[in-house]
Amino acid sequence: MEKQPLLELKNLKTHFHTDDGKLTAVDGISFQVKKGEILGVVGESGCGKSVMSQSIMRLLDEKYTTEYEGEILLHGENLLDLPMPNMQKIRGNDISMIFQDPLSSLNPVYTIGDQIKETIMLHQKVNKKEATKKAIEMLRLIGIPSPEKRMKEYPHQLSGGMQQRVMIAMALSCQPKVLIADEPTTALDVTIQAQILDLMVDLNQRLGMGVIFITHDLNVVSEICDRVIVMYLGQVVEETTTDHLFSKPLHPYTKGLIKSIPQIDGDRGKELHMIEGTVPSLNNVPKGCRFASRCPFADDLCKENAPELRMLEGNQKVRCWHIEKILQEEEGKYDITS
Repeated sequence: MEKQPLLELKNLKTHFHTDDGKLTAVDGISFQVKKGEILGVVGESGCGKSVMSQSIMRLLDEKYTTEYEGEILLHGENLLDLPMPNMQKIRGNDISMIFQDPLSSLNPVYTIGDQIKETIMLHQKVNKKEATKKAIEMLRLIGIPSPEKRMKEYPHQLSGGMQQRVMIAMALSCQPKVLIADEPTTALDVTIQAQILDLMVDLNQRLGMGVIFITHDLNVVSEICDRVIVMYLGQVVEETTTDHLFSKPLHPYTKGLIKSIPQIDGDRGKELHMIEGTVPSLNNVPKGCRFASRCPFADDLCKENAPELRMLEGNQKVRCWHIEKILQEEEGKYDITS
């Protein structure tokens, strides 16, 4: 029996009202996250990954600049229909988020302990003593030594890896059903990155959370993610299992990203593959396929008409007019079902 999704996005659109008019940063995103699953979200800067994650939490300025369409379903309830006080109860409780830069996310004038306790007391009916005990347990769970001592310290007294662990402790303190991790290891050195990733996978398996893991690093995706969605200029261009993504990438953008991964055992004199051009700006979105100006397969059809996200064999979804041509080049034998 297939697991029911913890979180489901249906045709989510996020519009910004600017001096240049209404700009759509997230344009019709749909996907599911199931219990115990780690879903990777990849794409270049400017593809809408962070805006999508902030939209799920409704962190953007809805009063003046931001407008949403579609549905964000948590256990079947549309979060976009909730009044803000109800949404604030869900943040940090049912859905938590780890941001890119822990030092800018932690308050410099409060101790680590006070900040974790605040989160616990806000969402759970516990007193200060119980919250302190819970905070110490969380610090111990994520591998911080001498947690009683660390509780009394301020963010600047901790290393970058320790700060990120504190952010994870805060995010997990109320045992959320869904965890959004937005580039959680970007500012850390390689050794600490590996420790944080191992910790997240371990906690994911132990607590059964659904995780949305946003990253530029495809090597990390290959190690920890079950499924992957590839985003380009606000849209999903490919969605599939991690194994399938790396063995048979089909969208030209996905293929370019994977070719750009440095190979340790590759030819030393071989030049690293680069995708030509850059992601267009939101006030200059192409008429047809959004990747057409950078795509080696693009023709007049691509430049004039936007392709739909098509379902292939094995639940692989691809947004491209030339899937058959790409499959022929790869000598693939997939049946297009819709």
